[in-house]
Amino acid sequence: MTGWDLPEALEIAGRSEPIRADFREVLEVIRLLDDAAEPPEARAFLAMGVFYRNFAALPPALRGQAMEAMLRFLAGGEEDSGPAGPRLIDWQQDLPLIVADVNKAAGCEIRALPFVHWWTFLAWFGAIGEGQLSAVVAIRDKLRRGKKLEGWEREFYQRNRARVDLKPRYTPEEQAERERLNRLLKD
Repeated sequence: MTGWDLPEALEIAGRSEPIRADFREVLEVIRLLDDAAEPPEARAFLAMGVFYRNFAALPPALRGQAMEAMLRFLAGGEEDSGPAGPRLIDWQQDLPLIVADVNKAAGCEIRALPFVHWWTFLAWFGAIGEGQLSAVVAIRDKLRRGKKLEGWEREFYQRNRARVDLKPRYTPEEQAERERLNRLLKD
């Protein structure tokens, strides 16, 4: 691959494996990978089942390589650059902000396009610049680091707290424990 290519298949152990490369499908893959309700192995299996067009035909011995190739594709073709930083964007929660700002960068309504390759979407995402999403992410970052918010940021945060605060994700066990504790506190 040269960087100019927009792959619609990935090479796994010398095999060309067709993938679903449209941004909508890839966002579904990311949602599945982030689903705390499922164990990690199930998340990986479900995500690869959506991502690879012929996943059922992929030999089980190649699934580890397939997972690595999928994650590299999700990262825009880049190798892992080390440990991930704190989560500042939630692809599902922030979807309205992301779409609005990507539309601005793309100069069109991207959801109306029949196909937008994930890497094209990432390029537009990277070109967002200033907008609601960048304001929300900047406020999240300041709050995470304990930095003081400027006046307009404080006001924005007070009016948009539900949009700014990342919703926690709980496993079913954690959710059951939270509900049990809430019942105890109410008694």
